[in-house]
Amino acid sequence: MAPASPTVWAVIPARFAATRLPGKPLVTLVGKPMIQRVWERVKLAKKITKVVVATEDERIRDAVVAFGGEAVMTRADHRSGTARIAEVAANSSADIYINVQGDEPLVAPQAVDALVDTITEDANVHLATLAVPLTNPADIMDTHIVKVVLDFEGDALYFSRAPIPWVRDTGNSVHVRHLKHLGLYGYRRDALLDYDTLPPGDLERVEQLEQLRWLENGYKIRVAETEFDSVSVDVPDDVPRVEELIRKSAA
Repeated sequence: MAPASPTVWAVIPARFAATRLPGKPLVTLVGKPMIQRVWERVKLAKKITKVVVATEDERIRDAVVAFGGEAVMTRADHRSGTARIAEVAANSSADIYINVQGDEPLVAPQAVDALVDTITEDANVHLATLAVPLTNPADIMDTHIVKVVLDFEGDALYFSRAPIPWVRDTGNSVHVRHLKHLGLYGYRRDALLDYDTLPPGDLERVEQLEQLRWLENGYKIRVAETEFDSVSVDVPDDVPRVEELIRKSAA
């Protein structure tokens, strides 16, 4: 008998009290709240068993229920989306959880499926994420864009807002690939439940990147390359730019 397919939940953490854009999950993008845009994109993925929004705010929960989605209430004191999803995992029993950020209304369903494949096809992979090649030199220097460097096995060596790797010898012709980290993560349940037991380190605090907690505590994160980039909504100025991209994609 063939082994049963793993149950894979996509969990979208959505916090109302965003610092740079309060109420961000409910910001309207071409007639729909952003959280609905994210949910609809994830629902198009073929390898997801269930899509759930995890929130601390009843306004977000009510909006999700209104458009026919499913939401679960979580504690208000979580300091990261990973911690919020870990609470969901502690009260459910899926095999794998996919973390899709609630500010990614253009997330590609194909990218979600690629992440599922990355973690399900190798039993030794307990954590996985995605990256896309950077081609614009300005993006390499942009501290808002997180970069990642890999080892020979395709596991992350480090994530940084800095331009890594740094090309020291600019006098010679050097071919360097820079990778942009996409904010999607996949976790096996046992690894996810470990998250709240892991102490944060100096690198996480300095870079303000929650994925560094895993690396500082000795975990490996498999990184799969994808061609499907995404654009997040972080500040008010991002809203019209993303709305224009949504309109173009629907044309």
